[in-house]
Amino acid sequence: MDGGLRDAWQWWLVLWPHVLAWSIIGLSLFASAHAILVKRDTRSAIGWVGLIWLSPGIGAGLYFVLGVNRIRSRAKQLRAGIARTTLETRTAVPDLTRLREAIGPDNAPLRSLATLVGRVANRALVDGNAIEPLDGGDEAFPAMLEAIESAHRSIGLSSYIFDNDPTGREFVEALARAVTRGVEVRVLVDGIGARYSWRPITKLLARRGVRVARFLPATVPIYLPYANLRNHRKIMVVDGRIGFTGGLNIRDGCCLSHTPKNPVRDMHFRLRGPIVAHLLEVFIEDWAFAAEETLGGPAWKPELTAVGSSLARGIRFGPDDPDIGRIKLVLAGAVSAAQRSVRIMTPYFLPDDAVCQALDVAAARGVQVDIVLPEENNLALVGWASTALLWQVLGRGCHVWMSPPPFEHTKLMVVDASWAMFGSGNWDDRSMRLNFEFNVETYDRDLAARLDHRIASVIARSRPKTLAEVDARSLPVRLRDGIARLFSPYL
Repeated sequence: MDGGLRDAWQWWLVLWPHVLAWSIIGLSLFASAHAILVKRDTRSAIGWVGLIWLSPGIGAGLYFVLGVNRIRSRAKQLRAGIARTTLETRTAVPDLTRLREAIGPDNAPLRSLATLVGRVANRALVDGNAIEPLDGGDEAFPAMLEAIESAHRSIGLSSYIFDNDPTGREFVEALARAVTRGVEVRVLVDGIGARYSWRPITKLLARRGVRVARFLPATVPIYLPYANLRNHRKIMVVDGRIGFTGGLNIRDGCCLSHTPKNPVRDMHFRLRGPIVAHLLEVFIEDWAFAAEETLGGPAWKPELTAVGSSLARGIRFGPDDPDIGRIKLVLAGAVSAAQRSVRIMTPYFLPDDAVCQALDVAAARGVQVDIVLPEENNLALVGWASTALLWQVLGRGCHVWMSPPPFEHTKLMVVDASWAMFGSGNWDDRSMRLNFEFNVETYDRDLAARLDHRIASVIARSRPKTLAEVDARSLPVRLRDGIARLFSPYL
């Protein structure tokens, strides 16, 4: 080695620790600034900044791998070219006199809730709707098939899971017959949900002449129940006149009369009236994203004729929202509006601290808060994590009920037997932040009372979960549940 190279090497040996140190300091400063500016939760920001500086280099690396919310960025990037679809419904919007009649005076709690949801959802309430609860696949599937058979113009069907089983194939044949009649048919199935059965139903639909698309197709040959950015919505709209939505997937296990191996009890809803336009908006938007086709023309025009007396509003939410977590505002607002009772049914209960505190405050005000969960969860990790956080609500006066099998998949919330919300969203971060969901709120005392009675009937056959029972878990079980809870934002 000549003298020049030797001097350079010696110079580098002296200099490189300083270069490394300043590089780590610069990286840590950048990561800290990003956490301070982006993390809205103060405790999260403090935790990440502490890790970044207490573990130089490693902490910043972990932050960029685990701390940056790439899910929202990815969702917004994917949907960047898709315009929000807004169909004309002004003729169905109630005036102040109708609002006072249907909901209450201007200072009534539910009027405040209606104002909140309107601002969050950026949609007006629409009047003149008829909403019918359907008990599982045994009631919903025949009603949906009947609607398909009666279609004249269009059918838009979106489902998270659409199984290739006897029930799924029955839908395929009905949809194929509609295509033969000249009906415009579009079917959207989630890329992960399509893989819950083999062979995927999408291939059979295509062979039968049905236009089908997959929402973000999976690149792996197995389904992933914890995958992100899934289209978890369940929507069907026929002729812009009749709609179906709720928690029901298209699969044989949802028909209890078929005595399936893994039975699922669920609820779905048949909707008629202007509210169907809100369902159609979401389907058109999702189809444009997945299939790169814009649906329009007379076939996809909603009917706004009043057919009932329910006030209702669709609430779309997902990781591409400008204000991600908007459904949390709706949930907290509904709980805050409660004067007598809050009843909740959900298969997956993993709310954050803010939602738990809203429930606790309601219970402390004297509101009866009932939360109905399945005794046996179909996702073990979710069940364990849920148990680990139940102390947050049980210790403040809320009541938790464990419903017996079959697995209860219903997603339902009722306040004061006067307001109700149903749809595809669960009470967990996956639904509130990571997946695309759709709910409907309704101000209809008769309907809300029926749904309140439905939850009461489930409570009557359920067993109470007590704080003493949660505290009595063995140390290994508590550790298992606690570790599962650490992953709750991703379950």
